[in-house]
Amino acid sequence: MTTITLVQGDITRQSADAIVNAANSSLLGGGGVDGAIHRRGGPAILAECRDLRASHYGKGLPTGQAVATTAGELEASWVIHTVGPVWSATEDRAHLLASCYREALRVADELGARTVAFPAVSTGVYRWPMEDAARIAVETVRAAETAVEEVRFVLFDEAAYEVFARRIR
Repeated sequence: MTTITLVQGDITRQSADAIVNAANSSLLGGGGVDGAIHRRGGPAILAECRDLRASHYGKGLPTGQAVATTAGELEASWVIHTVGPVWSATEDRAHLLASCYREALRVADELGARTVAFPAVSTGVYRWPMEDAARIAVETVRAAETAVEEVRFVLFDEAAYEVFARRIR
């Protein structure tokens, strides 16, 4: 059974088998969590992302999918990149957000990762409401058939931490 834990802080400071990156589809870095992971992880992550773009993901990583690279200088073995959906008031994209968590766990299983640190995918510049994002994340992880022993949600601020804490009680 997978244990769910919460941490308030910087995901790039986590020690885990895999750290999940809320990436943009280009895989070439960006703002928020994506930019922070690329900056702290160093050039090895970007080099592998460029290789992925040159081979399997010429048009970018599709929303809801996941792929792994080295973690470079992070305290992890791998970074699992997943592309969250942009929130929409007129179109239900919850299945795509849930897919980010399922696919990241599937990739973690393929890698043999036992501890995985997740950010709150899509809640930054993609504007997904935190309450709904926490519901989807926790429900999806709880329902996943995975060998991952610990899923750690790393929340940047106290408000996000409190929302997730209510969901895992």
